[in-house]
Amino acid sequence: MIKRRQAITLGAGLLAAKALNLAAEIDTSHNLPVIERAIPSTGETIPVIGMGTSRTFDTPNDPQALAQLTDVMQAFFSAGGTVIDSSPMYGNAEARVGDVLRAMAQRPTVFAATKVWTTGKDEGISQMQQSEERMAVTPFDLIAIHNLQDWRTHVATLKDWKEQGKVRYIGITTSHGRDHEDFLQVMAEEPLDFVQFSYNIEDRVAEDRLLPLAQDRGIATMINRPFQRGSLFARTRGKNLPPLAADLQCASWGQFFLKFILAHPAVTNIIPATSKLHHMQDNMMANFGAVPDAEQREEMLRVFKAFS
Repeated sequence: MIKRRQAITLGAGLLAAKALNLAAEIDTSHNLPVIERAIPSTGETIPVIGMGTSRTFDTPNDPQALAQLTDVMQAFFSAGGTVIDSSPMYGNAEARVGDVLRAMAQRPTVFAATKVWTTGKDEGISQMQQSEERMAVTPFDLIAIHNLQDWRTHVATLKDWKEQGKVRYIGITTSHGRDHEDFLQVMAEEPLDFVQFSYNIEDRVAEDRLLPLAQDRGIATMINRPFQRGSLFARTRGKNLPPLAADLQCASWGQFFLKFILAHPAVTNIIPATSKLHHMQDNMMANFGAVPDAEQREEMLRVFKAFS
């Protein structure tokens, strides 16, 4: 079985051959098209698998750390990724992204997203300007209000910035699934382009109201914690992928979990975070191939529940 942390043979027979052939095909030639979804407010399309930076990019500014993160980001871009999400809340993450981008001989296409996470208008403006310097991005593609922090103040600033061309898209986030009532109110009342929240095969609370409202309001969704901070892999450790995985062109449980999320029609983009090259390569394989239909999605859920 190809596991998250160790690439070994997948089961036996046809499933193993299909999974390994797919891994080689995507890793070497990328001859499968990148899966993209449209941002409802404009119709612009972005790859479905993005890159988060929470915890994973909060590293020292030293050659070893920068070399590791450079390899991770190069793998991300090589597999068609563009969406990078960060926040001032994530320590050094914004600065490390900027360090790597500045050092690249040829700057790749980046859909750069960050957040404002402070109180007060002037403080918010100062923080967003600092984020531009740290991430080497002007203007940002997306700035979201992190965990609804002083959201009324910042949404006014962001709407003004959008009109001036200082940011392309605006949104709000919640990183812990909390404050859903306030979150839903802002979604219903404000002209948002994006919302970000947690959603995965285990934590499906967002299916009840968040995802339907985003779809109804024409708001793009960015999904954090797709692996439930890694706990999903504990559930499937030592378990073979089901035969369905080969049909979905999934060569690992990580890809299986990402494809489950993608199967929801209201999902626009997913931002798994990693600082490990092999995990990034594995994640990005979900950027290609089949997307489960409704029946396959139910089967994926049934398989996962059987492990509980």
